[in-house]
Amino acid sequence: MPDKSFLAWPFFEERHRELVAAIETWCRSHLPVDHGDIEEACRSLVTALGRDGWLTHSAADPETGGAHDVRALCLIRETLARHDGLADFAFAMQGLGAGAISLFGTVAQRQWLKRTRAGTAIAAFALSEARSGSDVANIAVTAKRAGGDYVLNGEKTWISNGGIADIYVVFARTGESPGAKGISAFVVPADAAGLSVVERIEVVAPHPLARIRFEDARVPATAMIGKPGEGFRIAMATLDVFRTTVGAAALGFARRALDEAIGRARDRRLFGGTLSDLQMVQASIAEMALDVDAAALLVYRAAWTKDMGAARVTREAAMAKLFATEHAQNVIDKAVQIHGGDGVRRGHIVESLYREIRALRIYEGASEVQKVVIARQMLSGG
Repeated sequence: MPDKSFLAWPFFEERHRELVAAIETWCRSHLPVDHGDIEEACRSLVTALGRDGWLTHSAADPETGGAHDVRALCLIRETLARHDGLADFAFAMQGLGAGAISLFGTVAQRQWLKRTRAGTAIAAFALSEARSGSDVANIAVTAKRAGGDYVLNGEKTWISNGGIADIYVVFARTGESPGAKGISAFVVPADAAGLSVVERIEVVAPHPLARIRFEDARVPATAMIGKPGEGFRIAMATLDVFRTTVGAAALGFARRALDEAIGRARDRRLFGGTLSDLQMVQASIAEMALDVDAAALLVYRAAWTKDMGAARVTREAAMAKLFATEHAQNVIDKAVQIHGGDGVRRGHIVESLYREIRALRIYEGASEVQKVVIARQMLSGG
């Protein structure tokens, strides 16, 4: 059984403990799912998560009251990830995709939240480009004013839910100023004329990813989220909420790897005893447990800080994502080693975890970028 002692930490309230018990019960009944058709599996997961109410946590709807509960987001992602990486992906991308609308959208734009939170529409966050992955200020997709509309041209890539999304939040250069201050955000329906999916991208842990193209794609000026030139601020504020949850997903993967390694060490017999009798294996288990608890402390410190009303948690979120993803990779690698040949057998849980964790060290800001963020915050006295 996974360790739940961390739920007694002062970061959490009783409602969080009840939430974990409920999502754990749901996961045991619904996960894992068949990954044979990734796009269909993701659609089905969004439908199920919405039908059963879990997506109400993915993005706050100001019309129904309340704000993002980042601790709840993290606890749900951690639990889903421990059971099925694709389920975590489906939940997380609904939140990230609709996050900017939740935080900054107009009343009309927030009508999409009713659908994304119910699981009847799939959301996508279209920020990355081939030449400006982590360097958001240099995005090249343009949105030019044409009367009462904006016309978008260019390409986005590595877009999660690309090809299956019903709605894209797109960041494009509107040119008010050079660099970051010349970017705006737009709500673009998937059926907008001039928007096309030009490539499905296959990665080591299959998820729906795509490269999308805008060719004179026209949207009304009312599709802009916030004001002209506020896109960079909107993107960063959205990531400020959801970046910590990436660390939580990594934590879920690490907890599952630790559980699997403990089970293997107890059950695998050799040299007249079990793997758990070997001091080198004991050392690995100890290091894995240390990494898991340290990651959890950073993740839930960042989530608690945001929930307590901090305007920004840039440093805390960067630390949580950096440490949790990097050390989850170490935990999972040790689990693979403890499993020996089974650890690299396709279809084994630790083999799938090994593939799942790798992307988390890259997306929503690579580990190297998180180090830059942390250093700049420290040097500026922030």
